[in-house]
Amino acid sequence: MNKRSRFIIILVVLAVCFAFLWPSISWYARTPKDQQSLALGSLEKIKDYSTVKAKEEVDNLIAIAEKNPDTVLDASYDYLVKAAKKNYKAHAEAYKAMGQEVPATPSVMTVSAILDSFSGSNAQAAIQGVVESKYRNEILKAKGRYESSVKLGLDLSGGMNIIVRADLDAAVAAQKEKGGNFDEEQFRKDAMAQSIETLTGSIDKFGLTSPVVRQQGDDRIYIEIPGAADADSVTAIIMGKGILNFRLVDEAATNAFNAYYAQNPATTFNADGKLLNPSIIPEDTEVFGYYTKDAYGLDERIGYIAVKKEVALDGEHVKSATVAADQTTNQPEVNFELDLEGAEIFAKFTGAHVNERLAIVANNKVKSAATIRQAINGGQVQLSGGFSVQEAQNIQKVLQTSSLSVPLEVESQQVIGASLGEAAIKQGIKALSWGLIVVLLFMLVYYLGAGFNAVVAQVLNIYIMFSILSAFNLTLTLSSIAGMILTVGMSVDANVIIFERIKEELRSGKSRAAAIASGFDNAFWAIMDSNITTFIAAAFLSKLGTGSIQGFAVSLAIGVVSSVFTALVVSRLMFDFNTDVMGKKNMSIGWRVK
Repeated sequence: MNKRSRFIIILVVLAVCFAFLWPSISWYARTPKDQQSLALGSLEKIKDYSTVKAKEEVDNLIAIAEKNPDTVLDASYDYLVKAAKKNYKAHAEAYKAMGQEVPATPSVMTVSAILDSFSGSNAQAAIQGVVESKYRNEILKAKGRYESSVKLGLDLSGGMNIIVRADLDAAVAAQKEKGGNFDEEQFRKDAMAQSIETLTGSIDKFGLTSPVVRQQGDDRIYIEIPGAADADSVTAIIMGKGILNFRLVDEAATNAFNAYYAQNPATTFNADGKLLNPSIIPEDTEVFGYYTKDAYGLDERIGYIAVKKEVALDGEHVKSATVAADQTTNQPEVNFELDLEGAEIFAKFTGAHVNERLAIVANNKVKSAATIRQAINGGQVQLSGGFSVQEAQNIQKVLQTSSLSVPLEVESQQVIGASLGEAAIKQGIKALSWGLIVVLLFMLVYYLGAGFNAVVAQVLNIYIMFSILSAFNLTLTLSSIAGMILTVGMSVDANVIIFERIKEELRSGKSRAAAIASGFDNAFWAIMDSNITTFIAAAFLSKLGTGSIQGFAVSLAIGVVSSVFTALVVSRLMFDFNTDVMGKKNMSIGWRVK
């Protein structure tokens, strides 16, 4: 490979690595702490924050317009100016289409001109939507930067991790006692999926940041909660179970609450989601969010519904649930079967509440609110209401599994304080820095000018390693830092082998150019053999190991690949540059070598 090809490859690698590393730089160095806190919260909290901020912003603009309508807003409102110009353009096209005279677009976008561009009965809602999207996009972009950046493990950021075992055999046995036919394998999958969804929603209610809840094996659930968390509270959540029941919708209370909430969005709930003014709804009702699944499969609140506190039917009476198509409209519907006791209760209740809505409440979230068309006898129930296939499947999953008691057992739990995480970060960075400095000083002192090549190669090695961690969204832990520190020492071996080979060639009387070429050629397979065997060992450790062992192995494997590249490509290019471009004849590679 000639010098130009090596130079182009190095430039491409450095550019790609910078692109990989940029999200981490943006997140840790360019994202404000308050925005980081919001971005690490749940999507529901982001939505609530954006809605409240938009309402405050619009109220402020209206107040400014009333005081001085000719006020010109500063540059922070450029997004509103852009939206207003777009509105005026749309208005002009509408007037042209109707053959009417087109009104002049304001030459200066004052606050009143901006507000006037949002015409119609929903003008305030429209401008509030624009402002809300601005706040939402800022936080979601920050969240995207976090998702694409290097994550700090629990041992660095603090928090807790828990491994929970779900007793699926007990859940299957309970389902068999209810009777009815069901697919046991699919039931186990649905039970695990619903348990994970239930735990995710329950843990997030405690304001914990970005909890990781994922399936591990067939019946284990791994939970990782960065930041400060109350171990007792989290354990209590895990040992509980999801609650499913049917409740009657109070339409009058729902309308009254929604009217109040529209006027007081920022002062309706406290930090725990409780009503600040309980008197806005009757004492026998309570308010829950009405949720549906968005395009990402996440719960998305689309409103609020007030339901009776009295439970009409408990979910434990559901025997089975299926999704079918209505024979008349071909629309998806959910069919479920009740046991004998549940069928009797449901028949009496639905007969007494025809043309009223019945809500399915799971984990304090309204999942469905269908209208009762007639008394439902026999325990065979059909839910319809213009559901999409995905919505019907979600309701079916809730009915099939949320009422079940899937026993959960905490197998292991580790709590790490935030102060320990901060201390660990400082110790890890200190160890890595001192290790790198001492190794590089040794190379400079022992190999003189050639040692500078090793210094550059090591710096680029660290740069590439962090870039790869960022590219694959890997987590940085103490063990992975240990792997990096080991890699710093090991990667110098390649330079040492090359330099010693070059020394031998110089002692035999070869010229600088010939000694460099022979040194790299003779050292190539020795370097590759040692690094390939190390990489194989690291690969097996990463596959067979878990936790800290896996983190160590992954960082070691990445370091092996990057160190080979910097030693054989970067270092070789620097030698050849000094020889062919700078015209050097002698070699500074040792105290007794010329």
